[in-house]
Amino acid sequence: MAIERTFSMIKPDATKRNLTGAIVKMFEDNGLRVVASKRVWMSRRQAEGFYAVHKDRPFFGELVDFMCSGPTVVQVLEGENAIAKNREIMGATNPADAAEGTIRKLFAESIGENSVHGSDAPETAAEEIRYWFAETEIVG
Repeated sequence: MAIERTFSMIKPDATKRNLTGAIVKMFEDNGLRVVASKRVWMSRRQAEGFYAVHKDRPFFGELVDFMCSGPTVVQVLEGENAIAKNREIMGATNPADAAEGTIRKLFAESIGENSVHGSDAPETAAEEIRYWFAETEIVG
């Protein structure tokens, strides 16, 4: 398997509950390395831009409001098959459907406040990483 990078975000519901360290530990314990990380409080413009793919969906406004409600941790994870590995560690979007021991099963409060976000494909990962990080901020 190839070493790849993926984008990961720890959402406001998790940062408010001081879960950042526990979540990062889960990634690291499963073979992923954090090669870039920063804590940001998204502006409305940043949230709307990042989630623009969902702009015509009925939940868009609520999503933007939530993402602007508190700090997030944006990060780049690196490792073998990082995209799939990250998604496995996160668990299903709906915490009720998430496997035992996954981030969302352990920490998510609802489908909307599900503690984490991760890229779903190499193209998405590249785009999301570029949205938040300059190449010089990523140290492998």
